[in-house]
Amino acid sequence: MAHRATIQDLAEQAGVSISTIDRILNGRSKVRQATVEKVLAAAEALNFYALPTLKERLNVAKPLIRLGFLLQQSHRTFYRMIAETLRQAAEESPEPVEVVIQHMDDLSPEAVSGQMLRLGEKVQALAVVSAEHPRIAHAIEALSEKGVPTYGLISELTAACGVGYFGLDNWRAGRTAAWAVTGLSKRPGRVGILVGNHRYRCQELNESGFRSFCREHATDFTMLEPLQTFEDKSIARDVTEELLRREPDLVGLYVAGGGIVGVIEALRNAGRSRSMVTVGNDLTVHTRSGLIDHDLSVVIAHPISRMATEAVSAMQHDLRSGNGPSKRVLNFDIYTPENV
Repeated sequence: MAHRATIQDLAEQAGVSISTIDRILNGRSKVRQATVEKVLAAAEALNFYALPTLKERLNVAKPLIRLGFLLQQSHRTFYRMIAETLRQAAEESPEPVEVVIQHMDDLSPEAVSGQMLRLGEKVQALAVVSAEHPRIAHAIEALSEKGVPTYGLISELTAACGVGYFGLDNWRAGRTAAWAVTGLSKRPGRVGILVGNHRYRCQELNESGFRSFCREHATDFTMLEPLQTFEDKSIARDVTEELLRREPDLVGLYVAGGGIVGVIEALRNAGRSRSMVTVGNDLTVHTRSGLIDHDLSVVIAHPISRMATEAVSAMQHDLRSGNGPSKRVLNFDIYTPENV
């Protein structure tokens, strides 16, 4: 019969006294957090019979961490999906955590930086979806001085202090999009690129990676200068319609930024969906429909659930370790009309 670990065994494994184990199990007096965690690790190693009680005590001992997330407009399906997965990740977290989620309608640097500073007064760490701008960098630095670390979500951000990141390797995503456009096209030709805003580092890297692949592997394709959609579906529709009129022989289109709903509408209205290869980002109800109807050829997507879990877990760990904001680069998912 296997030996059942005793309190004496646990105390020796953790390097503490039996009385300390008793205080943790019965909550008779406060024990330092580091000691509680050391005892928990020892209990897990020994498969100690009272492990569930120790885990409960660990959570009771830990103070509630409040994490802030600034997402873009709530009317955009993608950001509603992210908000929902962040809430779910917080509920499933093994440690006590609260997420405070706000959506931003005004995406100007002045409005975003102001909202960052206001939310930073209420949370212990902040993740934000934002374009690069000196005002944003200044807000990150001001929060850092107050002990509130900031993370770029989806798009990386920079500042004089450390900045974390949760998202994709966007250069690789861009190269993958180019691989799809040039590989699926029936003939070489001109390819359009749409970005939401050049100040989003993720979209600039998408474009850079796209061009990098074409320079290396598809020199018979011509890359057009990128057009901006300003993350707006109506503008995206108008820009795409004008591009299709101006380029009747367009063989491919890479939508590296927002506005994909407007792009799909323009392709459908022009009857051009099946005559060209179109690659977009992120799987939503709209892009799923676009794939099924063959308005889109490929979608490169953030693994939203994994990203939310990583963000909630890493932000808590970084706060407790005191090592500063970390970066987590996730592998992207690829969808086609055949696997949605």
